[in-house]
Amino acid sequence: MNTRREWLIAAGLILLALIPSFAGAFRVGEIATDAPVTAENARFLQMPLPVVLHIVGALVYALVGAFQFLPGFRSRHLAWHRFAGRYLLVPTGLVVALSGLWMTAFYDVPPIDGLALQISRYAVGVGMAVSIALALIAVARRDIPRHGAWMIRAYALTMGAGTQVLTSAPFAILFGTPSEFWRLVQMDAGWLINIVVAEIVIRRTLMRTHPAPSPASVGIAAHE
Repeated sequence: MNTRREWLIAAGLILLALIPSFAGAFRVGEIATDAPVTAENARFLQMPLPVVLHIVGALVYALVGAFQFLPGFRSRHLAWHRFAGRYLLVPTGLVVALSGLWMTAFYDVPPIDGLALQISRYAVGVGMAVSIALALIAVARRDIPRHGAWMIRAYALTMGAGTQVLTSAPFAILFGTPSEFWRLVQMDAGWLINIVVAEIVIRRTLMRTHPAPSPASVGIAAHE
C-alpha cells in the first residue's frame, strides 16, 4: 500500500470519527456549563461520568486507531504502534465498551430506542470488549495476524457511531423522526456495514499476506 493511499485511509477514518464527535462535544459542553435539564439530556446531566468517559474514550480510540492499521506507517513506527496499542488503544477501547454497557443498563433511554436496539447495544459492547481481549491473547502468543484481525473488529464496532450518522441522517432529513423499527434498522445498519468492511479488509490483507503460525512454531516462540 503506497503512502498516499495510506494517508487517504487515515483521513477518511478521522473524518468518520469526527462526525459523531461534534454531538459528543455538545453533550460535554452541556455537562460542563450545567445546562438546563431537558427530557433529552436529563440522563446525562444526572450521571455525567459514564457519558464523558465514553465520548472522550471513543475520540482517543478512533483517532489513534486510524494510524494503527496502516502497514507502511506501522512498519516505520513500530515502537509507537506498540506504545499506542498498549497504553492508549486497549485502555480507551475497554473504557468505551464498558461505559457503553453501563449506559445501556442504567440510563433511561428515549421510547424510540426499544428493547431490540438495547439488545444490539449490549451485543456491540460485549463484542468490542471480547475482541480486545482476544487481540491481547493473540499478541501474547505472537500470532500477529490474528491480533490485528481482532483489533480491526473492535475498531469497526467503535466506528459504528460515525457510520450511523450516514445511515440515519438522510432518513431524518427526508422523513423526520423515525419509528422504533426504523431507528433500529438505521443503527444496526451502521454496525453491520462496518463489520462487513472489517471482514473484507481482514481477508484481503492480514490473513492472506500473513497466514497464522502453526501450533509448533507458536510453541517454539513461547520458549524463546
